[in-house]
Amino acid sequence: MNFLSHSSPLQNIQSPLFPGIDLWVKRDDLLQPQVSGNKFRKLKHTLLAADPRLTTLVSMGGAWSNHLHALAHAGHILGFRTIGLVRGIPGEAQALTATLEDCRQLGMELHFVSRADYRELRDQIDHWRLWVPPESNNYLWLPEGGSSVEAVRGMAELVDEVRHELGEHPSNMIVACGTGTSLAGIVAGMQDRGRVIGIAAVQNSQYLRAQIQELLVRAEHPAYDNFDILHEFTHGGFAKTSPQLLAFCDRFFADTHIPVEPIYTGKMFYALHQLCHAGKFSAGERVVAVHTGGLQGNRGFLQS
Repeated sequence: MNFLSHSSPLQNIQSPLFPGIDLWVKRDDLLQPQVSGNKFRKLKHTLLAADPRLTTLVSMGGAWSNHLHALAHAGHILGFRTIGLVRGIPGEAQALTATLEDCRQLGMELHFVSRADYRELRDQIDHWRLWVPPESNNYLWLPEGGSSVEAVRGMAELVDEVRHELGEHPSNMIVACGTGTSLAGIVAGMQDRGRVIGIAAVQNSQYLRAQIQELLVRAEHPAYDNFDILHEFTHGGFAKTSPQLLAFCDRFFADTHIPVEPIYTGKMFYALHQLCHAGKFSAGERVVAVHTGGLQGNRGFLQS
């Protein structure tokens, strides 16, 4: 299973966009050619721990879902059947986004579900079984975004890699935050040393702190408290942007040659840029920013 044994480079960045800090970027966008970033790490231990009789992976996501895209690739590489439950209009022919077209070509069976059913998929443990055969013992359900105890374990390994590459424990880490699983994993890996900053990509997500601490406890870690979640950099909400954010993403790429997208990583680097200019770090303080991948989602902005 070479698919599950990659690590990513740690790159030092010197840029006037981030004055006063010693910035390193954990390049999880380079982790694996098809299944990049945090989605790769979230899937890793789930698939390693899977029952050998498992045949089918089932999950949910939106029309540009990084998670479904990664799951389709993982299933194709490892020989699993995959089923994606997509927020949409059931029973109607719908044009596929580039993301969903990739999923279809990789063999993923797509079912469009109503908004009401999509909410139930989040809230009810077994609601997904409505879309699979009645006796589906060889099927594995993965929650939205791949959020799970196994995903926390996969993300925690990232901190071990950073520690090995730096030769010391990182004092500051910053990461974009959607479901909170990546942040929970990094907090677990930090083991209450240093601080972690999460940049919320979703508006009105104050619930995330309790959700992250619950994930930590379920993963048999203490409910660590050495992290902050900043909610003022959503630019209007999930998948929303602003002229300032888009201009920053262009400037960031021109300055560093590191590609980003404006849903997660662009917002995270923009927030770090603002924090640096606001003097939120000591002179020369080392900060490790996690590039969580998800670059395939850029196609949605190119089409809009």
